[in-house]
Amino acid sequence: MPARSDFQYTIIRVVPRVERGECINVGVVLFSRQLRFLGSRIELDPVRLKALSPGVDPASIQPHLDAIQAVIDGDPAGGPVARLAPSERFGWVAAISSTVIQPSEVHTGLTDDPPGTLRHLFDALVTVDRGPVDAET
Repeated sequence: MPARSDFQYTIIRVVPRVERGECINVGVVLFSRQLRFLGSRIELDPVRLKALSPGVDPASIQPHLDAIQAVIDGDPAGGPVARLAPSERFGWVAAISSTVIQPSEVHTGLTDDPPGTLRHLFDALVTVDRGPVDAET
């Protein structure tokens, strides 16, 4: 069994009306220095966003989430921040802010499979279990 290494993660949240503090989780960013891994999974659910804040257009939020993804991926579309070292990019994304897109506090854990852990965290913290699908709906 491979040795497990430490990791940090933050949950990316959309807070459509900052003054109300209501949010939906839209992504997870995971960083493991020892395993040289920085990855994220970010997906905005427009139905959940509309339920929380009917007046917010998902198209106004998506470009900001895409920018976060570009920074994490080291994609030049992420601007100068995307050229930073992985630990600095994680720190930039995880920095507390009071904008419409906010990270949670940073959490830690142990893993021997960062991509699998990222999938697990995304499924547990972001995905909404809609129950069985009814073929007639």
